[in-house]
Amino acid sequence: MREPWVVGVSGASGTPYAAAVVRGLLDAGEPVDLIVSRAARLTILDETGRPFRDAHWADDLAGWLGRDLADADVRHWPAGDLAAGPSSGSYRVRGMAVVPASTAACAGIAIGLSKDLLQRSAEVNLKERRPLVVVPRETPVTRSHLEHLIALHDAGAVVLPASPGFYGAGASASAQQLVDFVAGKVLDALGVPHTLFRRWSGQLAADRS
Repeated sequence: MREPWVVGVSGASGTPYAAAVVRGLLDAGEPVDLIVSRAARLTILDETGRPFRDAHWADDLAGWLGRDLADADVRHWPAGDLAAGPSSGSYRVRGMAVVPASTAACAGIAIGLSKDLLQRSAEVNLKERRPLVVVPRETPVTRSHLEHLIALHDAGAVVLPASPGFYGAGASASAQQLVDFVAGKVLDALGVPHTLFRRWSGQLAADRS
């Protein structure tokens, strides 16, 4: 039986993180169910110049990820479809990542708002005790933001801020290397193997050269 990972993309800045996570899952041979919120479509357009449309999602996703998806196991669910598979606990998935996670998405998931399919799917993963990784990117944060993140943590989610480390590539790291670091940490939290960054080995950079 197909058991995909659900990737929810909210409207926060940081859609390259979502693209890197999806690419990493596909590279690992994992099936993916994708949910792109209405706000995220505007962010994708702003950050990449590419649209994301329900009617043309396969072509738009291929352009966004920069790869041919002919052999990829990817399914797209419109964010407004509250009767979609991931809205129910009986729909089998392995877990979910919300990346990037806007403060609105974090709040909605934390209080069980289920405003759209992304929030509902995340809530389902919590109630079914499946892995849920939430990647907030907003900074600085208010007290209410922190309270919602604590609520998510207490409900069983992994709160994984988009906070890249530099020990893998150093101060001259490219933007893509920093994005891949965060994406790799998301995959680590999901238990999916990857080679997106160099792991710490106990040696300083000078000792590795």
